[in-house]
Amino acid sequence: MRKTECLAMILAGGQGSRLGALTKKIAKPAVPFGGKYRIIDFPLSNCANSGIDKVGVLTQYRPLELHNYLASGSAWDLDKRDGGVFILPPYAREKGADWYRGTADAIYQNLNFIDLADPDYVLILSGDHIYTMDYSWMLEAHKRNKADATIGVFEVPWDEAPRFGIMNTAKDGRVEEFEEKPAKPKSNLASMGIYIFNKEFLKKYLEDDAKDQTSSHDFGKNIIPQMLKDGARLFTYAFQGYWKDVGTIESLWQANMDLLQDEPPFELHGEWRIRSSNPPLPPHYIGKDAKVKNAMVSEGSMVLGEVENSVIFSGVTIGKGAKVKNSVVMPGAVIGENASVDYAILAQRSEIAAGAEVAGEKGAITVVAEGETIEKAAGSKQAG
Repeated sequence: MRKTECLAMILAGGQGSRLGALTKKIAKPAVPFGGKYRIIDFPLSNCANSGIDKVGVLTQYRPLELHNYLASGSAWDLDKRDGGVFILPPYAREKGADWYRGTADAIYQNLNFIDLADPDYVLILSGDHIYTMDYSWMLEAHKRNKADATIGVFEVPWDEAPRFGIMNTAKDGRVEEFEEKPAKPKSNLASMGIYIFNKEFLKKYLEDDAKDQTSSHDFGKNIIPQMLKDGARLFTYAFQGYWKDVGTIESLWQANMDLLQDEPPFELHGEWRIRSSNPPLPPHYIGKDAKVKNAMVSEGSMVLGEVENSVIFSGVTIGKGAKVKNSVVMPGAVIGENASVDYAILAQRSEIAAGAEVAGEKGAITVVAEGETIEKAAGSKQAG
């Protein structure tokens, strides 16, 4: 394996328990998003667009669908001879090691892979955020500051700051204090879960942390605080743009709805194109009596009813008289004739029977699990 300046490592093993029924069968990074993408498409596309062509993807929870989706990495132009996407599930690196015990332990268990790539810098990314970012700018800032580590930060609303790891910094961006989910935050600079480390510096801290039996083996809880305690040169890189942690049902729904604007907050197909791996499908079909307003409708779908303010993925069928509003309908879902869906997320291959109703509200989105069928309630009247 040839030497590379910057190696990317994407943490993609999350269970995504807060996404409930959407992650019962798949890992959070594999959850569909935006009509034809999956969440992991964003860090992968960002790497390719930033000129980082060697990417390790660390998987763990229900990885089969994610592994199949990643394949050789060709969909993201990451199948280069000396680069590529490398799938890195946990393995017995040493006696007693098995599952990844935390974010830091996941990287530690793959130090052999990092040594083979022999990078000057290691870029560590989360596999479950929606954003478009040029990592090369962050790397330049890291070099300019002669930093040991650089942490991507984003200004979040003050009322949301207690949900995040918060960075308190000097005027030059050097980190003075890190607070993990503080009840009373001193700033609103939230860690994005994006780190650049000098390779040898990172390696030392991972090896020391692995020996500490009291550690949670987590970057936010253990590694970053220890680096600060030791007086290391830690700097922030402030990201300006759209960024959303889609770790909850409501945030995932809202991120999809954000795309339904005449001028969405970020582009999916502009100069910074988001790539995905999708099978070829025929064009979508809109029936002669169908009504579609302010919606994204992907290929292979058939719409015979009404769709408004919704994101419709590939292979979806919406029957005559059916009404779909304010919803996200994932691949292969079927909505029967005269059914009604509002403020909902329908997972892959779910089914809403003819005349059945699925209704949530903003802030309380209803979710139908993958493969689940919602039948018409006894005695109910058909919509329409």
